[in-house]
Amino acid sequence: MLQRMKIGIVALLAGILVLEFGCLQRRPARIHPPGINASAAGAKAIEMFDANKDGKISGEELNKCPGVKAAIAQIDPSGQGITAEAITARIKAWQATKLGRMSMACRVTRNGQPLAGATVKFVPEPFLGENMKVAKGTTDQNGMAMISIETSGPKDPPGVPPGLYRVEITKEGMNIPAKYNTETILGQEVALDAKGIQEGIVFDLQF
Repeated sequence: MLQRMKIGIVALLAGILVLEFGCLQRRPARIHPPGINASAAGAKAIEMFDANKDGKISGEELNKCPGVKAAIAQIDPSGQGITAEAITARIKAWQATKLGRMSMACRVTRNGQPLAGATVKFVPEPFLGENMKVAKGTTDQNGMAMISIETSGPKDPPGVPPGLYRVEITKEGMNIPAKYNTETILGQEVALDAKGIQEGIVFDLQF
């Protein structure tokens, strides 16, 4: 009798452990942001885009890195210039939030009217490194697109990691000017306090 009670207690404890383990297994895993070497990224940005070698990205140079241009107010709030240190500090600010991905939507219009069926790509600025992935989405009849990196399954939620992105917009059968895709002037920062996040991100193509 005593032996049976011991077996029953052991079985009960084992069942509880299995149940708890199962619950733990069902909890969504924390999504970590892509690994970015902030200091290296800041230095690389200056190396790539500081054409006049004054230690800053400014003027026409900003047109070559639209992701940075879109985030001037956040990267350089004092207006001192986009330096390697300023970019490094901004990346560290994203990393401090420990945010892995954000839900991201945008609206695409052509001359103020919704553009349906357009492919929208958020392409990471190259100086952020190889761990950053391209995110994309397709606009609906209202011109709205949900943007996300490619995910690996239901346990890998959609969204876009914090970063500086070049935005490329194309549509099959429509000759959208290169300044909106292969030579894009469009950019967007993805961060909790990025410009456009609260107001809504709209890309109006004029052609």
